[in-house]
Amino acid sequence: MNYPLLRWFAHAALLFAFCDFPAFAADVAPTDDAIKAAVVKSLPLLENGARGSMEKRKQCFTCHNQALPIMALTTARSRGITIDVDNLQRQTQFTVGSLTKNRTNYLAGKGQGGQALTAGYALWTLEMGGWKSDQTTDAVAEYLLKFQSDRDHWKPQTVRPPSEESPFTSSYVALRGLKVFGESEQRERIVQRTAQVREWLLKTPARETEDRVFRLRALQIADAPEDEIRSAAQELLRTQRADGGWAQLTNMESDAYATGAALVALNQAGGVATTDPAYRNGLRFLLAKQLDNGSWHVRTRSTPIQEYYESGYPHGEDQFISITAAGWATTALALALSANP
Repeated sequence: MNYPLLRWFAHAALLFAFCDFPAFAADVAPTDDAIKAAVVKSLPLLENGARGSMEKRKQCFTCHNQALPIMALTTARSRGITIDVDNLQRQTQFTVGSLTKNRTNYLAGKGQGGQALTAGYALWTLEMGGWKSDQTTDAVAEYLLKFQSDRDHWKPQTVRPPSEESPFTSSYVALRGLKVFGESEQRERIVQRTAQVREWLLKTPARETEDRVFRLRALQIADAPEDEIRSAAQELLRTQRADGGWAQLTNMESDAYATGAALVALNQAGGVATTDPAYRNGLRFLLAKQLDNGSWHVRTRSTPIQEYYESGYPHGEDQFISITAAGWATTALALALSANP
């Protein structure tokens, strides 16, 4: 009897019993079937959360329950996955209504709660929903040109990390809104504002993942030199963890919010293919962290400033950061599937 060998097998059995191994081995690429299944599992929760927030908040657009779910839904639809099209149309119309009620304030350069961040995300949502320019989007573009025009970038109004804290995020969504919805008579001012923000981007370093994600995006949309965009992409890639994910801060664990946002930015702005090993490792992380009900749970680190309400997405006090994380994660997964118009 080989007792040392038996003891080795017993020790190995204990390791397998008590260690939490990831769902996907490091040398096994996630399959399209696994990726699609995860997307399909996530979509009903995103649709429910967007619908619930719309019903509870009446005419108040939110980035977490409208913008990011719509990003995931439209990306999934572009991959041939069935979504609730009627709900998507209602969400788009709801976003228009939220902006329209503030049109007078926009024209006066006053905006609404959340200021440039909310306005920019709302225009991005309309873009994803297929909305065309109209008097309302004209007014919002005019507001973005007037608001904080004495600064060389847009600064968030409040600090609610991670998504409402970084000036790179505010500056990106504002620039994107101007680029997509700006009118011909605004073009000269848009070009001047873009050049101003581009110079700020080139000289301002990122401090954390949210900064790195949206600095990369902003450099790309501001037509910065290609080498600067590549450098920003590499900077973001270097902060990927050994588990395949990204963390919001260096002293935090990897999570679905930071990982999903990083992957989408790397693909859409940084030129990183979804077949790249770094991207596939990120997908493994997201697949391993998706819960059985199809959601991702990310804990909030923001101080609440609004009255709490249940939107319909799981995780209680953490539901808003969690649905935002799910929007990024689902989008990152769906991008890895073949396009199917």
